[in-house]
Amino acid sequence: MPSSYVEDPAPGHGSSAPRSAFRSDAPALGLGGSWRFLLSPAVDAAPEGIERDDFDDGGWSDLQVPGHWQLAGHGAPAYTNVRYPFPVDPPHVPSDNPTGDHRLVFDLPGDWPDEPAVLRFDGIDSCGRVWLNGVELGVTKGSRLPTEFDVGPLLRPRGNVLAVRVHQWSAGSYLEDQDMWWLSGIFRDVTLLARPAGGVRDFTVDAGFDHLTARGTLRLDADSGVRVSVPELGIVGLPAGQQAEVADVEPWSAEAPRLYEGEVHTDTERVPVRIGFRTVAVEDGQLKVNGRRIVFRGVNRHEFHPESGRVVPREFAVADIELMKRHNVNAVRTSHYPPDSAFLDLCDTYGLWVIDESDLETHGFSELDWQGNPSDEPRWADAYVDRMRRMVERDKNHPSVVMWSLGNEAGTGRNLAAAAEWTHRRDPTRPVHYEGDTDCSYTDVHSRMYASHDEVDRIGQGVEGHERVRERPFILCEFGHAMGNGPGGLLEYRDLFERHPRCQGGFVWEWLDHGIAQHDAEGRAYFAYGGDFGESLHDGNFVIDGLVRPDRTPSPALAEFAKVFEPVRITAVDGALRVTNHYDILSTAHLDFSWVLEEEGIEVAHGVLTVPPVAAGAGTDLPLPGLPATGAESWLTVRAALGADTSWARAGHVVAWGQTRVGPEPVPAAPATGAAPCLTETELRLGPGVFDPVTGQLTALGGLPVEGPRLDLWRAPTDNDRGSDDPEEARWRAAGLHRLQHRVVAVEPLADALVVRTRVAPPGLGFGMRADYRWSADERRLRLDLDVEPEGTWPCTLPRLGVRISLPAALGAAEWFGRGPGEAYADSRQAVRIGRFTGTVDALQTPYVFPQENGNRIDLRWLRLTDDDGAGLRVDGEPAFAFTARRWTSELLDAATHTTDLVPGGTIVLNLDLAQNGLGSASCGPGVLPRYRLQPESASLTLTFTPQAPTPAGTSAAEETPSR
Repeated sequence: MPSSYVEDPAPGHGSSAPRSAFRSDAPALGLGGSWRFLLSPAVDAAPEGIERDDFDDGGWSDLQVPGHWQLAGHGAPAYTNVRYPFPVDPPHVPSDNPTGDHRLVFDLPGDWPDEPAVLRFDGIDSCGRVWLNGVELGVTKGSRLPTEFDVGPLLRPRGNVLAVRVHQWSAGSYLEDQDMWWLSGIFRDVTLLARPAGGVRDFTVDAGFDHLTARGTLRLDADSGVRVSVPELGIVGLPAGQQAEVADVEPWSAEAPRLYEGEVHTDTERVPVRIGFRTVAVEDGQLKVNGRRIVFRGVNRHEFHPESGRVVPREFAVADIELMKRHNVNAVRTSHYPPDSAFLDLCDTYGLWVIDESDLETHGFSELDWQGNPSDEPRWADAYVDRMRRMVERDKNHPSVVMWSLGNEAGTGRNLAAAAEWTHRRDPTRPVHYEGDTDCSYTDVHSRMYASHDEVDRIGQGVEGHERVRERPFILCEFGHAMGNGPGGLLEYRDLFERHPRCQGGFVWEWLDHGIAQHDAEGRAYFAYGGDFGESLHDGNFVIDGLVRPDRTPSPALAEFAKVFEPVRITAVDGALRVTNHYDILSTAHLDFSWVLEEEGIEVAHGVLTVPPVAAGAGTDLPLPGLPATGAESWLTVRAALGADTSWARAGHVVAWGQTRVGPEPVPAAPATGAAPCLTETELRLGPGVFDPVTGQLTALGGLPVEGPRLDLWRAPTDNDRGSDDPEEARWRAAGLHRLQHRVVAVEPLADALVVRTRVAPPGLGFGMRADYRWSADERRLRLDLDVEPEGTWPCTLPRLGVRISLPAALGAAEWFGRGPGEAYADSRQAVRIGRFTGTVDALQTPYVFPQENGNRIDLRWLRLTDDDGAGLRVDGEPAFAFTARRWTSELLDAATHTTDLVPGGTIVLNLDLAQNGLGSASCGPGVLPRYRLQPESASLTLTFTPQAPTPAGTSAAEETPSR
């Protein structure tokens, strides 16, 4: 066959009809393992005759299947977001088309039956041509979709030769531009499946639920002679085509994923099935499951592993889902292709709503104003419908799948409409989604990505779009772009989902960073992103945009998500506690409530809170528990935790919490007065402080060498600062905020104080900031009253407003009373609570794959930095302040592009801030909301510095405190 099949828009040929993914008691033989492999630079350079028994592959390499050849040293990964990495000339692909030949010789087990069999490939990227024992089986495209070939008559007991030629590029690549690494190979399972005569060819389980009567209906669609049995429900041998009604059935939902074990069977084959009764409908402009409006608190999930790419071990898939459940994620959009079918089994078991998305995206055509887009070209019609058909048939029996999606960012056109029409006809029990159908002409829900809060509000009010759109449920298929430090603004989205019944949540982009594990020349580990493999065309770290890092370590954004979207809300209202249930279906009966009272972060009392079961959507008010009197600032924290073990968390796992202040207001530090400046030829002393008499800069404090504090307005820009068409970072750099210069205006020793007047401004520009430092002291403490006043016309927001001070590197332990334990910013602060926390300076860093501003702790009353002996420095603030402490400067953090670029220096760099600019999600979406923008305005900050003596022997140094 000539290589023209590579550039044929058709979906392939030779395969059998798509069917449901299932395993049965019929024999199966997994063909994964070590295969022989040869990579050729082009189709025409590949050897002839690889399918023959006598072909000599002795000079080839070994390659693990499933696997990607680029991750095994053959070629290199490449990442693009939108642009195709080859000329856009559909359906043609480059002549230099890396082609990987795979060969496996295998024997059948001794008891393998002499009957029909199929060879199943669950994923080949991007095009595969397959031979068995010298006979060509066919060609497959649709990388993340299954293909089966009938092979029974071709099998022999020993020495079966399976050959697969895989092309990196094909016509199918134009449909697979899905914002991910371009990785090739046989990357999902290859399985030989016996198909017994008279067995189960395929089946559809239709298990509906009537929420008004609590009755379930069960129907099996299959060939004549196929039956279904569900012993727990008293259903035995129900023939295909007949319907059974079941009283008082327990429905399936993401919150209560009740599954009934059963079998689909014939006389020669038995298929275990797990049946979930549920009904999905669009009614009254809302998406409902079992008669209840649901809200997607979801994430977009690519399949990715930092070492094996889209070959995701089962334990990683389980870890994904358990992390999701523990962080109040209730839904997954399978962006932008069907996942390994085993992942959907897990969603059924653990309970997640799923939007199952077709293996389709043509985003690169947007660079050409969508000219030539396959979505509206007739020659691609079969490929579009084929991709939907293979997904729907494979996944139709999963109760977790509540919606089908036609794909992502493929423009619009007749082929998408045809795929929607086929899907509606094939499965009328599920709605169809596609964000690109902006007028809902062929889909059932109104979907947007990265809509601003204002736009979502207008949609919820019904004043956005034409009538057909306004009648549809609305979801954000992508929002809250989680690239680097962020997103900010999740709380405001949640409020809109709760305010407007048609606004039914969304899916944060995205679940995980797609960093590839690498080591530098010194053996230090880091994660690589676009451009790190020498790609001439790439999109950098835009592939690093998840709520968890590549190794599944949660980022601070995941804790923020968990808090914002917690299913139970605990608040204080008029001196009482209010518990509001935001579950879609469950009551709070499965939760135990407890409280703890802390005085300045130290527990003084705790107890159990009796809360009667609260139905979904309802709330109840409770009196405060009896609390002992306290003499300092005190906070009551109430937690709702699992009362029993679940599949995803142990009893005691905290699902939700709330906090309210009780008792005295915060008391500011007493003024430090009484000491007078003492000037010598070389230094100026004030209380425990030593100053440079010329610059007025603090050089020592209680024997500790220090440098600063000086006004600091700069932070290492975040990915969100760098995002949008008018990025904050560009404005800040244009304003010279990364290279401010400090001029000493005056150093004025007074009778009881030292006043240092400065002006801070960028070179070449006329605006600036007046910063006056007024120092006062007593014998032990040094107090700074900082007043800042902007001068001139400022063109931008401020990254931060505070002071920077350098301290000895030995002060590596931190303790503070304020919000923690994690980092927080103005528009991303819901996950942190008031308490007393400890952590090492090293542990306070968040190692974002692309280094940027991180580690900010907010609302501090006081901070203590100490060495191993407990000696160091305490800082008290008025008002509450924020801090970051690092072993490198913001400038070094700004210059770094990988974590290995950050090398600890000889000091601790401490920032004490009045505020920082918010985060937003402008890396792809709206920027910082107005109320979280840090504007240049007059401001004051008071800080009191107290040197700390060593602690008595036996007192342990601070260690990191995990979140509770």
